[in-house]
Amino acid sequence: MTDPAEDLEKDPDIELFVKAGSDGESIGNCPFSQRLFMILWLKGVVFNVTTVDLKRKPLDLHNLAPGTHPPFLTYEGEVRTDINKIEEYLEDKLAPPKYPSLAAKNHQSNIAGIDIFAKFSAYVKNNRPENHKLLEKALNKALAKLDDYLLSPLPGAQDEEGGSHRGSKISTRRYLDGDDLTLADCNLLPKLHVVKVVAKKFRNYDIPADFQGLWRYLGNAYSRDEFTNTCAADAEIELAYKDVAKRLGK
Repeated sequence: MTDPAEDLEKDPDIELFVKAGSDGESIGNCPFSQRLFMILWLKGVVFNVTTVDLKRKPLDLHNLAPGTHPPFLTYEGEVRTDINKIEEYLEDKLAPPKYPSLAAKNHQSNIAGIDIFAKFSAYVKNNRPENHKLLEKALNKALAKLDDYLLSPLPGAQDEEGGSHRGSKISTRRYLDGDDLTLADCNLLPKLHVVKVVAKKFRNYDIPADFQGLWRYLGNAYSRDEFTNTCAADAEIELAYKDVAKRLGK
């Protein structure tokens, strides 16, 4: 018989299935796969990762999650496929005191930068030169809004970050909701990285240097293994957008 105390100490059996890269083995471009990968890493739980080659999806995976593309996971043998529900489930099951809570304390942190990816998609898919500047301006505006959020003290954090009024001092926090990575960062950072890589490659666009809060945020993210080691290689991200990013007409 197993000791019940030992069962409590054991990590649950978790396997995460993510999109494979062009070689069929490495991590492919998929911000949603990276989001779940980061969450599990930050939770400190032991888990397995399997990359799924969408061109040659093994039969056993077809049977495991028919009609489903990665990411999905199995938790104690049970298949879960809805990304938002997986996030909620992991936050509920992998909870303190054994695992850290990753929920953001401020609701605004969860929606900061929410429109950036849509503005970016419109920008890189556009092939009409007359719309280029307008779409670039819209992307810059969305990024500026995020930059402003990162530079503004969080509600209730004024004393720590200086100043008794919101905006009277510049926040120096590392991430969206403070100095720790949260679910909000796991959602936004993978998308932000794609924006940075793809816009540079196909539009020679750089995030404006004067967005200090945004560059600080990215710099802090790139210093974390939980982020950099779950990223697809830049070449994989560029390859994924090769046919999506439209060539600007003459």
